[in-house]
Amino acid sequence: MAIVVNLDVMLARRKLRSRELAERIGITEQNVSLLKSGKVRGIRFATLSRICQVLDCQPGDILQYVPGDDEDDGSE
Repeated sequence: MAIVVNLDVMLARRKLRSRELAERIGITEQNVSLLKSGKVRGIRFATLSRICQVLDCQPGDILQYVPGDDEDDGSE
């Protein structure tokens, strides 16, 4: 996928565990794990906003576009 999720990097920088982030933003720890691994197809802006608020960061600190790493998943 052309979008890389760097949530694990931000969690490490803030010395925060996935479990604590999940509790603070109101989603399951499993969903945080899926976000960290990049195995999701989308994220709600409300969830992204809460993550940024808790981690004191910008969306660009968490999401990164990598050119040339596109996969054709058939969804246009």
